[in-house]
Amino acid sequence: MRSVSIRRALPRLYREPAAALAEFAREAGGEVVRLELGPFRPYLVTHPDHVQQVMRVEWTNYQRLGMFWRPLERIFGHSIMSDGEHWQNSRKVLQPLFTTRYVATITEEVARRVAGRVREWDEYADSGRTFDAATEMSRILSYIVNRVLFGDKLNREDGDRIIPAFERASHSLVYRILMPFMPYYLRIPGDRVFLKAVKKIDNVVFPVVRKAMAAPDDNVDIISVLCRSVDENGDRLTEKQIRDALVSVYAASSETTAMVLTWLWLLLDEHPEVKARLQAEIDEVVGEGPARPEHIPHLVYTRMVLQETLRLYPAGWMLPRVVMEDAEIGGVRIKAGSTVLIAPYATQRLAEFWERPDEFDPERFAPGRSESEERRHKYAYFPFGGGPHKCLGEPLFYIETPLVVASILSRFRMSVRTPVPFVTGWAASLRPKNKVALGVSRHDRDGDPR
Repeated sequence: MRSVSIRRALPRLYREPAAALAEFAREAGGEVVRLELGPFRPYLVTHPDHVQQVMRVEWTNYQRLGMFWRPLERIFGHSIMSDGEHWQNSRKVLQPLFTTRYVATITEEVARRVAGRVREWDEYADSGRTFDAATEMSRILSYIVNRVLFGDKLNREDGDRIIPAFERASHSLVYRILMPFMPYYLRIPGDRVFLKAVKKIDNVVFPVVRKAMAAPDDNVDIISVLCRSVDENGDRLTEKQIRDALVSVYAASSETTAMVLTWLWLLLDEHPEVKARLQAEIDEVVGEGPARPEHIPHLVYTRMVLQETLRLYPAGWMLPRVVMEDAEIGGVRIKAGSTVLIAPYATQRLAEFWERPDEFDPERFAPGRSESEERRHKYAYFPFGGGPHKCLGEPLFYIETPLVVASILSRFRMSVRTPVPFVTGWAASLRPKNKVALGVSRHDRDGDPR
């Protein structure tokens, strides 16, 4: 086992947390690393064998509890983001709405929503105004999710009010995550902003939930299904339980996907050869657009680009677990009550499992490279988590994101207008530390922006 002193760990984690974890893991060659953070001494677990042990083989001994999860409970409550009976019941209720078969039934509506929302960017192209990538990606995903998952019970205005609240909540969590041992009766920086953001979310969501509960319907959307569901005791779900599930699904299906797309535009700007090949595929498959459901199977390189983006910048960059009973990982004895940190960002950059691990190379995911895929450890790549807690939204991700990317690039050319290096920041989902300003111009069929 390796260890990293507090003198070295804290400054690196504060400056660029995800990169710091990747650095510590790389130096240890995937061995278990103990982070000495004063009274808090978590274990960083990044080797795919060890990740599989924690997330799949012995997952019941590694629970989503403890000091790292407590800040998230204040926003997500007890639902699919929690553990135990609350999580089991929520997943049982929600899983049928995220199967590949069900997602296929809503693909047409997703495509229509994407096309309509992307056309609104004509105003940016005409005026030359830039926009914040994370905010605009969140608005597009929110617009989709509000219709196809929530049956428009949460309207566009509601979504636009929630987006900045989620952003503020995500950023203001940094101090609680850095100082998980601080008691909650003591206010620390970020608490006030976080609580105001949660209140704003509640002010939007609770009225929607109450209205749906007062007039239940037979629609197959998440809010309607939740209103008809029962908890582990056979009782109807309370408005708080429905609220928790709704907020959790909203974050998992829109906010995190928006962050992946934000990183995508940065990567394409830095790799013009990938951008050109992606553009060529979309021009050939989609033409003048918009992207349609029948285009998705033919957007092969687009999917490869998205998979490689997820490898380098997984939204769920750190997945803490609390050890319930004494355990052993990689020959290291770990006592009950200890915290282990699973870090997809670090594991997916280990040189032992990835050639040129820090390079952006979508060819890693080319369909014809089956031999390398067979050699690759299953838990060397897990951007959606793994085991029983694997994210429900994976099928939806691979429907909505190709449609979003293809619809945008069939109509516009994108450019990053922020002239600064981009590093990861402290937030619940992996975000660039600085704002990303994007500009768009109309896409000329001859290849020149107009």
